[in-house]
Amino acid sequence: MAFDDLREFIRALEKQGELKRVWFEVDPYLEITQFADRSVKTGGPAMLFERPRNSKVPAAINLFASMRRMEIALGISSVQQIADRISSFLQMQKPEGFIDKLKMLPKLGELNAIFPKSVSTGHCKEVIRHTDFSLSEFPILHCWPGDAGRFITFPMVFSKNPETGKRNCGTYRMQVYDHRTTAMHWQKHKHGAEHYRRLAAEGKSTRMPVAAAIGADPATMYSAILPLPPDLDEMMFAGFMRGRAVDMVKCETSELEVPANSEIVLEGHVNLGELRREGPFGDHTGFYSLDDDYPVFHIECITHAKNPVYATTIVGPPPMEDFYMGKTIERIFLPLIRMQIPEIRDMCMPAEGIFHNLVLVSIRKSYPGQARKVMHAIWGLGQAMFSKCILVVDEDVDVQNVREVTWKALNNIDPERDIEFVKGPIDSLDHASRMPNFGSKMGIDATTKWPSEGFTRRWPNVIEMTPEVVARVDQLWKRAGLDRT
Repeated sequence: MAFDDLREFIRALEKQGELKRVWFEVDPYLEITQFADRSVKTGGPAMLFERPRNSKVPAAINLFASMRRMEIALGISSVQQIADRISSFLQMQKPEGFIDKLKMLPKLGELNAIFPKSVSTGHCKEVIRHTDFSLSEFPILHCWPGDAGRFITFPMVFSKNPETGKRNCGTYRMQVYDHRTTAMHWQKHKHGAEHYRRLAAEGKSTRMPVAAAIGADPATMYSAILPLPPDLDEMMFAGFMRGRAVDMVKCETSELEVPANSEIVLEGHVNLGELRREGPFGDHTGFYSLDDDYPVFHIECITHAKNPVYATTIVGPPPMEDFYMGKTIERIFLPLIRMQIPEIRDMCMPAEGIFHNLVLVSIRKSYPGQARKVMHAIWGLGQAMFSKCILVVDEDVDVQNVREVTWKALNNIDPERDIEFVKGPIDSLDHASRMPNFGSKMGIDATTKWPSEGFTRRWPNVIEMTPEVVARVDQLWKRAGLDRT
């Protein structure tokens, strides 16, 4: 089921016991963060703060902070459903006859329905303010004590590729400088930063239109964090996930379009060449990302729904809300990764690895050195290039079971032989790399070693009890009354 907007999603969470309303006053300065952090780490609910201090706008947080909430957000009973749909489309073949063509019609109809649709107005246009507005009206969080200020943490930031005209939507944090100015945290490798560089290189303009939408239906919000290839429209993928098109409406001050069901839209521009110090910020690594220079976003107009809801999130020591969003990405995009690296059976990015620090991969090994081939292939896949440590195991290892991976991998490796170091691009938030955005990465081949790989010793089998004894003791266990202990 596709939700019409953020409010319908909130009502659905509340109906299913996944959201708690906090009716009394709570301060966006640190207090909401502490509420959200404690809730996610104890399996607590999403929260709607109805009376944030110094704001009349309620704040919603932890909306995606469990796998159950992710399933509700995407209208599915299991994340595997989206992965299966992707697999189904990837496996489409040219129809050979009339019957095959008939079978393909539903898929073609579904594809036709996912493209974004331009509309004349929408939820986000109920109030249009060109002059009388201030960011101080919204409950923007000061998340952690060492943060440089208040940060908008869950925006959908829209820009256009100046060469192709194709839009990009990404989630980039925005430090509030004053009532109408923020930073735009476009890390070097992000698509928004590439648009900025290309426009500057053209030399035909001094400013770049940008719009930041806050709060929409959950599939659309979620699409902004997806690691899609350049120029693949996030709004189209949102339509794929929600099963119907995202309505898009043109901004008041530029040709950019934003989701019509957005709660709040900040319209404006960045001046090419204008940089300002941004940060520190308590980041998803669990450490503060340090201050650096980033473009400045000047807000020219704010449009919003009547009585809007401010959607926000926090990041910090894992697990946080972003872990569940990232875990869903892992499952959704596995079919696409397997299409390019077919020997991969499964992969896992543990919470403590904060997405890019540790990737566990199981493969169907068919030839010598294949584990190393897989490592390098992953480092060549978009944002997977940031994977600091890749550990490859055989297909019989359950990579979702970190204890099993640790046990088998540490038994299987000879460190000098099986660990490989390479240099290349590193995530901007990595504070340990020798230089910003550049450093080393590690690959570990923990697969069974073969004679054709130079291993001439015998490889031992794992200790396992026979199935017959296990079944017999199952019955004897009950007879002994041990099933009650």
